[in-house]
Amino acid sequence: MINVDELKFDEKGLIPAIVQDVKTRKVLTVAYMNKESLKISMEKGLACFFSRSRQELWLKGETSGNYQHIVSITADCDKDALVVLVSKDGPACHLNTDSCFDNGNTVFESDELNDWTYEGLYELIKGRKTNPQEGSYTTYLFNKGLDKILKKVGEESTEVIIAAKAEDKKETVYEIADLAYHVMVLMVEAGISLNEIRDELASRHVIDHKVKQEKMTK
Repeated sequence: MINVDELKFDEKGLIPAIVQDVKTRKVLTVAYMNKESLKISMEKGLACFFSRSRQELWLKGETSGNYQHIVSITADCDKDALVVLVSKDGPACHLNTDSCFDNGNTVFESDELNDWTYEGLYELIKGRKTNPQEGSYTTYLFNKGLDKILKKVGEESTEVIIAAKAEDKKETVYEIADLAYHVMVLMVEAGISLNEIRDELASRHVIDHKVKQEKMTK
């Protein structure tokens, strides 16, 4: 833990704050804080910024209800920039999008394959449903419908069991990957988001923690 006085604010008394979703690590917005807004953020546990255009404090969500609950605030090595991890109540952008960067304003994109993420795979699968691609296996599954998707999930589950029973680690990994992919196809078909699964798992963690505490007190 460092003292706020150690932070390096610019000549206007501001420090950039990169806001990220604590669950996905997605960059939601880039804003600025001064000492007062940082103090409010820490006291309330809610993201408060300084609006350079309005020249006033700005508690995110005060008018929209889209509050950003602070999980942590971390300074970089030079202590002149902040990363703010938040759990958000709604869209981060004033344009009602999840992030201020969800706008298609790509400046440059390499031909190299981007780092793989569950979110990236989910979005790719969702894209095959909203924008069908001829020859795409994923599009084929969506065209065949729910029964076909469920059949594949069942088949892949069986193959995972067979590989695991044979104690073949390499084959088990391969089949689990197949199962995970087909489960994601099912999620898109059913309108289930990754965040809904994360929230469900998180709630089970809380329940498990409470059960452990109860056992310890008996």
